[in-house]
Amino acid sequence: MTDAFFTYRKNVLLAKSPSTQIEGVFAATTGRSVPEEQEALLQQWLEEEVGNLPASESVPAARKVSVTLTSDWLEGSELLMTSLSDLNTSPEVTRCADQQHSELNALASSELQDHAVAELARLPSEETVTAADSAPWAAVVPQSDHQAAGCAGINVEVLNDDPAVLAWSLARDAETVPPVLPARPNQDAVLFYPVPTEVPYHEILWRDWEDLSVQPCVLEQVSKNTPLFEFRVMSYNILAQDLVEQGLDLYVHCHPDILNWNYRLPNLLQEIQHWDPDVLCLQEVQENHYWEQLEPTFKEMGFACFYKRRTGTKTDGCAVCYKHSRFQLISLSPIEYFRPGLDVLNRDNVGLVLLLQPVLPEGLDLKAVSPLCVANTHVLFNPRRGDIKLAQVALLLAEIDKIARTTEGSYYPVILCGDLNSVPDSPLYKFIRNGELSYHGMPAWKVVSGQEDFSQQMYSRKLLAPLWPSSLGVTDKCQYVTLCQPKKLGRREYSRDFLLQFRFCDVACERPPQLVLLEGVTDAKPVASAREHSAVTAVLKRLNFLSFLDKQCSGVIQHGLNLTSVYSHFLPQRGRPEVTTMPMGLGATVDYIFYSAEPVESKAGECRRLYKDGALKLLGRLSLLSEDVLLMANGLPNPFCSSDHLCLLASFGLEISSL
Repeated sequence: MTDAFFTYRKNVLLAKSPSTQIEGVFAATTGRSVPEEQEALLQQWLEEEVGNLPASESVPAARKVSVTLTSDWLEGSELLMTSLSDLNTSPEVTRCADQQHSELNALASSELQDHAVAELARLPSEETVTAADSAPWAAVVPQSDHQAAGCAGINVEVLNDDPAVLAWSLARDAETVPPVLPARPNQDAVLFYPVPTEVPYHEILWRDWEDLSVQPCVLEQVSKNTPLFEFRVMSYNILAQDLVEQGLDLYVHCHPDILNWNYRLPNLLQEIQHWDPDVLCLQEVQENHYWEQLEPTFKEMGFACFYKRRTGTKTDGCAVCYKHSRFQLISLSPIEYFRPGLDVLNRDNVGLVLLLQPVLPEGLDLKAVSPLCVANTHVLFNPRRGDIKLAQVALLLAEIDKIARTTEGSYYPVILCGDLNSVPDSPLYKFIRNGELSYHGMPAWKVVSGQEDFSQQMYSRKLLAPLWPSSLGVTDKCQYVTLCQPKKLGRREYSRDFLLQFRFCDVACERPPQLVLLEGVTDAKPVASAREHSAVTAVLKRLNFLSFLDKQCSGVIQHGLNLTSVYSHFLPQRGRPEVTTMPMGLGATVDYIFYSAEPVESKAGECRRLYKDGALKLLGRLSLLSEDVLLMANGLPNPFCSSDHLCLLASFGLEISSL
């Protein structure tokens, strides 16, 4: 009973309301009220049976719950650090439970017990009260208002654990086990069948912090006494409220109250504040919520914020925020993937690319650290249009190539975050990680395989080379063409000197097959001097025309950013894949944090490129969960996690070198 009361109180705590009225069965974790028909049925059979009882026996009428918790409410980190054991062992909880038992004994007389079991079994299973790892517990009689007021406020203690090793949850005391309820239920109580097992959300959704600083490359760095600029990056799809209301069919498993923005916003902000990232990349950020609520709050938290709304009539977009005490902005580049007239780029998705300069602490004036390129995007969802996803990612990589490229031709460290709507075994994921993809003839749905399988369709869309026209100005290496010839209207006019430069090129020196052979006239081949030949070669290289067309038609695209994923996408301790979202109850990984690394020479025949940390080192990450774990918490969103995606969090270190 104490565990059930704790679960009930926790859901109220998460509502962030100083005076919360909750109507419904006392320990229903979803907070749903008993339907009027069921309450009327309960009242009816009570009245009928009471008439047959002796005058000395009476059964109290079923009353509707109206519980008001009047204790002081905990906010922010205090709520996060509240110990489960403190709540479970609180004397106030025990006193409330005793009141419940006295009501139960009055309600469940021996004459009515068999009849009550038959009638109350009709109630939904989610309206039952159970305790973790215990036998079925008793039915609960609603309290009156004065009885509820008798339950004093619950006192909690704040733990001083390092937040870096705490998952987004209430702090769990590993040495304290919640009190075990009696294995034998109250014989005078009415039992519910079947009885589901209730486990507090924070125990189900516990996420560990994985310390990766013991990797050999990091240890080697420490042994050299080379300092690192450490920072945290979070990527989070926070679920735009407009999209919730437009797709309520996707969230039929959720109680309407937990889908309310006024409930979700404090949860999301509390989660972000708890993990305290230095760089924050958000997707599905609703525009009015950003300007009215999120940006002002983030600025109070010390963030500088930038936002890009999706084009067209869409109301959400992407945001990138960074702590201005840790970074300074060098350049900002918003990206719109929509290109009028191009079928492969006709959607309204967007992205942001920033170049940031880390701010070194005092005492390191004679040290230097490389700028950092941070990119954030939300790629198209449509599982059938992998061609659009691929073109959008290519455009994003071209922008990163432009922003992160140094004057020497190398790249600054890059961190790419976002919801790519593609799973880890998809060709799109392999393209980002391996740097190459042969797409010609590939079914469009296969580029994002794992979302849906359309292999049985007779007429599936296939990807053909070139994927996008040359007028887009992006090469097959995901780089912008430096000299793009603008398309001119009308007749093209060239000077005589310009045309003469091509008189000795290969095409000009080849006799057309339909040309009549005249000895001494059309059989002669022009001979170019070395100087003229070098001039032709220079012109062709400058235009980059023929080679550009040849590569575009090959159906192979590449990039040279050397990106690898923060996550391994598999949980070895559970033997299951990681998931970052659960659409329609099916777990999938579609959210990623990629970062720059150094490629390692792989064995012959290996398709997967291997990496090791370079100047940018991965120091730690917040573990993800498996599908079966999220199913135990009723999927996403739930009263504890207020988005249909899990947040991704990683800790990095940038090498600090001497000037």
